[in-house]
Amino acid sequence: MHGPAMSGWLLVALCAAAGSYCLLRLRDSVGEQRGAVGGEALMGFGMAAMAVPAAVLTPPRWVWAGYVVVFAGAALHTLLRAGGPGHRLHHLLGMLAMVYMAGAMALAPTGPHGAHTAGPGSGAPLITGVLLVYYAGYVLWAGARLLPVPATAGPEGGGGTALAGWGERPELALVCRLSMGIATLAMLLTL
Repeated sequence: MHGPAMSGWLLVALCAAAGSYCLLRLRDSVGEQRGAVGGEALMGFGMAAMAVPAAVLTPPRWVWAGYVVVFAGAALHTLLRAGGPGHRLHHLLGMLAMVYMAGAMALAPTGPHGAHTAGPGSGAPLITGVLLVYYAGYVLWAGARLLPVPATAGPEGGGGTALAGWGERPELALVCRLSMGIATLAMLLTL
């Protein structure tokens, strides 16, 4: 990713934290949910690797091509597995966005010292625009779902709940997806 180093490192931290949380969730997941959570972990760590500032590490073209292959395989896996169509479609679009961003970097011209010179305008404007609109809408939708709702007391008057395991916290899973959506938006803006 190209841009200020501080924002790159913040994206690395955000995406690595999201990927780590998904690994924690993977422990408690079963069946079809396990594949979805594994895909989210792969995306989190892949985005963290892609967000490392170019001033620190400029991977060769073959690394970007490797990302394309890995995320294309993950997209195919997402397409073929069973599951809820809405969430599966979001995962598929996320994997394809990763393929697109890695492909844009693989095809980007290199500068005098071998550094990729991808920057604004290096991706296809129509595809970048469609992905930006989708992820902006997704981030707003996911953020709105995190707004607190008034709690109602049950018949006994108690509203307390037992502590849930890490994988049983849907609001944390949504925060993880929201974080990766924000990171995808930021990465798309650099294309």
